[in-house]
Amino acid sequence: MQKILLYYKFTPLGDPEAVRLWQKALCEQLHLKGRILVSTQGINGTVGGDIDDLKKYIKATKELAGFKDIVFKWSDGSKDDFPRLSVKNRRELVGFQNSDEEFDVDENGVVGGGVHLKPQQVHELIEKYGDDVVFFDGRNEHEAKIGKFKNAVVPNTNTSRDFIAELESDKYDDIKDKKIVTYCTGGIRCEVISAMMKKRGFNDVYQIDGGIVKYGEAYGDDGLWEGSLRVFDNRMTVEFSDHAKTIGECTHCGGNTSNFENCAYANCNDLVLICESCKSDPSLLYHTELCRQTATRLQAV
Repeated sequence: MQKILLYYKFTPLGDPEAVRLWQKALCEQLHLKGRILVSTQGINGTVGGDIDDLKKYIKATKELAGFKDIVFKWSDGSKDDFPRLSVKNRRELVGFQNSDEEFDVDENGVVGGGVHLKPQQVHELIEKYGDDVVFFDGRNEHEAKIGKFKNAVVPNTNTSRDFIAELESDKYDDIKDKKIVTYCTGGIRCEVISAMMKKRGFNDVYQIDGGIVKYGEAYGDDGLWEGSLRVFDNRMTVEFSDHAKTIGECTHCGGNTSNFENCAYANCNDLVLICESCKSDPSLLYHTELCRQTATRLQAV
């Protein structure tokens, strides 16, 4: 039986390249596939394989002093959901523009980030403060089209690099004194976003410990989350129960769907939110009309 592990850890690494080589060799030895990023800020990974091999991976990874308290999150899937094993050394653990200049990392994690809340504590906060609690989506905008927390604020962001300009705009001034609960897939982006928000005048910032994944484990589709979760492997999306609500709308017909497809124009990196019926028409598998026209022109050459 196979599974997928998601994890991250902010901790200072003096020699990230040595950690990268060690992680690569460990994964190859255990026949794992997935993506791992290492930097001076720590580690962030998603790997798949046999359960016994993943347990060996967890044990070995925790032997490094800075990684001993990593929280590993289990998810349904297999190593075949990844095309290969990729282990890279990057300047930033999360791809925000110059995020390493935005915050510091010590042995306890991100310095000055939001308060971590367990899923149950999120509910307790809302029960106590009601409308003074605002969910703030820390993902890219397209991810919220198929799944988000009810009444969440969804920033206008296409990539992580858009967040700083978004936070420095005046569009969120009216919520800066409210209790902001940031959320993202597994929690890592919110470590950074919550710190960036606090630097920009958001006074009371929280983050869901373990992200949407941990919240979904606790409450499934019977809590405050609605829809599907976008993931970045061959699965594309996952649901937390057999009664997940479909909130996405097909780009073409407006019908309910949670299905993303890669744009048929190979040079376009965007996705198309499209229902199964419209998907059967190849001419609709394009992000924009310009993509379709460009692809058609190239095919004719």
